[in-house]
Amino acid sequence: MRILLVEDDAMIGAAVSVTLKDAAYSVDWVKDGVTASSVLEQGEHQCVLLDLGLPKRDGLDVLRRLRLGGNTMPVIIITARDGVEDRIKGLDFGADDYLVKPFDVNELLARLRAVIRRQGGQAAPLLSNGRVTLDPASHQAQCDDTLVTLSAREFALLHALLLRPGAILTRAELEERIYGWNEEVESNAVDFLIHGIRKKLGADAIKNVRGAGWMVEKSI
Repeated sequence: MRILLVEDDAMIGAAVSVTLKDAAYSVDWVKDGVTASSVLEQGEHQCVLLDLGLPKRDGLDVLRRLRLGGNTMPVIIITARDGVEDRIKGLDFGADDYLVKPFDVNELLARLRAVIRRQGGQAAPLLSNGRVTLDPASHQAQCDDTLVTLSAREFALLHALLLRPGAILTRAELEERIYGWNEEVESNAVDFLIHGIRKKLGADAIKNVRGAGWMVEKSI
């Protein structure tokens, strides 16, 4: 899962980036509203953590432009503005959640998991296609009677597939969800991660569609 962090405070931005990476998210960090709007137009991310008091363009204006453009990706506002009117305005402008600084990073991660689940059309805390089940909170996966803990990037890859059971994701789409701007992608990285997941969960946990990509089958 690739997250765009929009935060102009260097200390907060660095701390949140480390927290997200430790939780197996791929993170790209920008520090002003104009850059954020430009990056969001490219459609590379699956969720936004958005500060409001930004240089060059206020966060609410970034959010307004995003929604007017028809983009429905999850947005969590993270801000020091704690007034009720500010919260109402942020949610009415299209934010999915609103978190006031200072916040506990574990609460941020829980709220992030919740909005991502809702975006994927799932209310349950676990992702599943009926056979393979993934717990985003613990990074544990289960297939039949086998329960294992995945590495950060194994989790990220399986998470991307289980958000859309039955959909084929290409190599480029999987790489986009696993790696950020400044991370080098080795040519066989996806193959290596899929091999590791299959070794833990079984060869048929992830299906290869020759010439197209990979998928987890959708339960009938």
